[in-house]
Amino acid sequence: MRIGFTTSFPIEVVLAAGHEAIDLNNIFITGDSAHYVTDAEIKGFPRSLCAWIKGMYSTIMQNDIDLVIGIVQGDCSNTHSLMSVLQEHGKKILPFSFPYERKYADMDREIRKLEEYFNVTRAETTEMKSRLDRIREKLKYLDELTWKYNKITGEENHYWLVNSSDFKGNPDQFESDLDLFLQSAENRGEARNFIRLGYVGVPPIIDDLNRFLEDNQTRVVYNEVQRQFSMPYETNDIVEQYLQFTYPYTIKERLEDILDAIKKRQLNAIISYTQSFCHRQLDHLLIKKRLDLPILQIEADQPGDLDARTKIRIESFLEMLRD
Repeated sequence: MRIGFTTSFPIEVVLAAGHEAIDLNNIFITGDSAHYVTDAEIKGFPRSLCAWIKGMYSTIMQNDIDLVIGIVQGDCSNTHSLMSVLQEHGKKILPFSFPYERKYADMDREIRKLEEYFNVTRAETTEMKSRLDRIREKLKYLDELTWKYNKITGEENHYWLVNSSDFKGNPDQFESDLDLFLQSAENRGEARNFIRLGYVGVPPIIDDLNRFLEDNQTRVVYNEVQRQFSMPYETNDIVEQYLQFTYPYTIKERLEDILDAIKKRQLNAIISYTQSFCHRQLDHLLIKKRLDLPILQIEADQPGDLDARTKIRIESFLEMLRD
């Protein structure tokens, strides 16, 4: 089956069962994203609703998806309602919840529910985790080439890490392509004299953010949530892996990761991205309070390029940093 999911979850179970796992966000943002959003609004979805939810709805309806796994706890607060709408349209759905509290027993129970549904054993899940961890080790090296050796751009870092949520539907092909990219990147010269930015928040709906930053002698050397998708943890336990995954939990867990990155990667400033109409906008209040370095908050609603106002704000922020 082709199984779509709404955000990162224990993909190892689905792959161990022999199915194709697809991150619906990646199909939406790399396809005709503006059309997907417009189509959902024509179908009655409100204008004041996150474009990602509208985009995923149309993505599911217009593509060959046999089952939708909706992460109803630990991600978007609108996923519950989206699952109801999809079910009304005859789509087969399966809910998955990250436990509100990061308790081992609770996470183990949720993963076992998945394993029971797909008829796989914990041993089979763990074997698939070992397979994917070999790819994830290469992604950790790619991340080092970004922040430690300055050979990979923020856009390239974003591309590979965000696609590690589903390995583009084919882990073997993904690894082969990754190997070729790493060989090429290793032979590059080291970039110098650029502002070192951290990007925190969900992956942007904006197409050209990283390119615009690079054009202004600035580079993102830390993509917070994208890096989390690559599961950069040293554990052989599938339960521990998804307990360490910061995205589904509170801002407290995310801040621990962000503060460590600021120190290790010697960041000069932070861009905090928020999606319009998203409940995670409240996280920015605590991010500003806890981080002791310059922060620029930017927001976007619809897919597309940076608007003129946001470009001016970014340029002013960068000029302030240089001064």
